[in-house]
Amino acid sequence: MTAPALRIGLVGAGRLAEVGYLPALDAVPALQLTAVADPDRARAVAVAGAAGPAVEVFPDALELAASGTVDAVVVASPPAQHLAGAEAATAAGLPVLVEKPPAPDLAGAQALASLRPVPWIAFNRRFDPGRRAMRERIPRTGLIELDLRLAYRRASWNPRVVDDDVLLDLGPHVVDLARWLTGSEVEAVSADLAPTRARLHLAGDRLAATVALTCDALHHERVAARAGGRRIRGHRTGGPSGLVTGRVAALRGRPHPLVTSLAGQLAAFAEALRGSPAPALAPAAEGVEVRPVLDAARRSSSSHHRLEPVCPEEP
Repeated sequence: MTAPALRIGLVGAGRLAEVGYLPALDAVPALQLTAVADPDRARAVAVAGAAGPAVEVFPDALELAASGTVDAVVVASPPAQHLAGAEAATAAGLPVLVEKPPAPDLAGAQALASLRPVPWIAFNRRFDPGRRAMRERIPRTGLIELDLRLAYRRASWNPRVVDDDVLLDLGPHVVDLARWLTGSEVEAVSADLAPTRARLHLAGDRLAATVALTCDALHHERVAARAGGRRIRGHRTGGPSGLVTGRVAALRGRPHPLVTSLAGQLAAFAEALRGSPAPALAPAAEGVEVRPVLDAARRSSSSHHRLEPVCPEEP
């Protein structure tokens, strides 16, 4: 007999909720959206209404968590509000999946990781089928060279809150991908940072990654790898051809790649909630480990791109 769907509360009714989490939840039968919280009631009502008439609306995570209407919570609010949303959920004994970055700074990320039950961090690019297949092809020993590129046009995304520079916006994704693909820690970083563009070099015992980020260009993502002088088949999405294929897919009712990865992540979340292994789901400690890499990148950029060690120091 099929178990009843788990009830999910969504904290944050911004663009990611609207164009990402709503269709992704609809694609995961094991989960059912039953509540939305946002201080902007009009936005919360709009997102809840798009999901169905039975979805309740709350002004904040605290009231949602105390309502008894959900079994778990997804926090998709702006980063500065992640910790408060996760605290409200865990205080009510609810498991929680928190969007990246876990917090704007290391102290916030560490505080989030100290909560019980321990939150998970939404590094959704781990659940892209192409990247998962690529990870299987990467050797578990020897130096891995990566070329990571991630771009989108923030203006076309039309976010409700725009206050993150490109490093905080996109950096957590690429740092996590570098660590997850290679199984290697980032030990040193050099970086050249601007508000909308960034170039980084990540170095580790088995890792040498070149990273390019921008939030003012046509969406495209690329992951390329080499090991032992041999090119490993990479993965790319977006770009001019991706724009065309994306529109064709939309016309044919196929999900956007963002929805595909979010749905895979939510399916893993459902498995974890039911007590099954979900190894690709990132515990909050992995969000903490990403944060010092970003801090080292900022130090490097302010010191003429010097290679800076990654130091997981206390805040």
